[in-house]
Amino acid sequence: MKKESMGMQQVIRTKGGVGEESHARNSIPQAGYYPLCFTTLSSMSMPLLEQAVLDLCCTTLPESVAIADLGCSSGPNTFCAVSEIMTIIYKRCCQLGRSPPTFWVFLNDLPGNDFNSVFKSLPAFHERMRVKNGEEFGPCHVAAVPASFYHKLVPPRTLQFVHSACSLQWLSQVPPELLNKQISNKGKIYLSKSSSPPLIDAYAAQFQRDFSLFLRLRVEEIVPGGRMVLTFKARRTPDPVPAESYLSRDQLAQALQELVSEGLIAEEKLDSYNVPYYEPYTEDIVTEIEKEGSFGIKGLEIMALPWDSLNGGQNYDRPTSAQKLAKAIRAVHEPMLASHFGAEVMNPLFKRPMEIIAADTREVEHVAVLVSTTRKT
Repeated sequence: MKKESMGMQQVIRTKGGVGEESHARNSIPQAGYYPLCFTTLSSMSMPLLEQAVLDLCCTTLPESVAIADLGCSSGPNTFCAVSEIMTIIYKRCCQLGRSPPTFWVFLNDLPGNDFNSVFKSLPAFHERMRVKNGEEFGPCHVAAVPASFYHKLVPPRTLQFVHSACSLQWLSQVPPELLNKQISNKGKIYLSKSSSPPLIDAYAAQFQRDFSLFLRLRVEEIVPGGRMVLTFKARRTPDPVPAESYLSRDQLAQALQELVSEGLIAEEKLDSYNVPYYEPYTEDIVTEIEKEGSFGIKGLEIMALPWDSLNGGQNYDRPTSAQKLAKAIRAVHEPMLASHFGAEVMNPLFKRPMEIIAADTREVEHVAVLVSTTRKT
């Protein structure tokens, strides 16, 4: 692997621990997708993830079922999806009079993820599963897989079910055209309305390479007939730079520009920093799946969620909403920013987004694409 990619893997992670700025305390957007996923009905009048799990139960269910959650992060979201998947399988087995399987859960994220806090929460997770499903709930073994999901993770034909939520928009690296300075993104850290077509194309091409590789790797690891459900932060229009796609990173770039003007960071430092991130259009996702050819698409949904709908439906005043969004941005971006600009400027930096967001009248919206696939036999 290229040196740049290896270095990036050490810092593309959310902020660990349980402190005020941690991902565990500020992971509202990701948590919001799960309940909505289960209440938004698919064309078959059944939630997409639940339908995928039930479809798996209709096939030959082995004595042990291996589930992987890719990009699991740390905090309250970590066990959300796998607990639902296991509960659906367990209840379906009970309905059919079949013995429930032994569960093997593989939690994957980059090595810098706070797996210590994840495993400290395991006893509470097991207790919740027993309370929810009864004392007969079968054995459940949990293992960490600290690695990029752009690499092989488990032996061939190991997994019956793969899940990933809001992770695949993160790229394996910044597009090489930016790394070798063929293209400039001066004063910005991501795509924006002022981005040149070559810059937009470079990000799109990096996503295509990464997602194609991801699919080829998962084909080897998933058993024939296995299921994979993926949720992307994505775009609902072909426009490569809709406001909801770049707004928070534009506000962060504005805060960094203020630090440059105050002499706290060098302009060259800002110009050399770009986020390895790309929100694909729905057709980008479908095209790569169909091109790879080993997965059949069983369902696809698009959700557009206003920021305040992810705060328990509360419509906060602008300053309060801005404060919550700024904390969420910090939880996601701080490890990468601290690695590049230095930890000493993080507090001055993150005082600014709250003020910038509060003054910005544009509404923040999260768009998600959910796709359910089956590994062809």
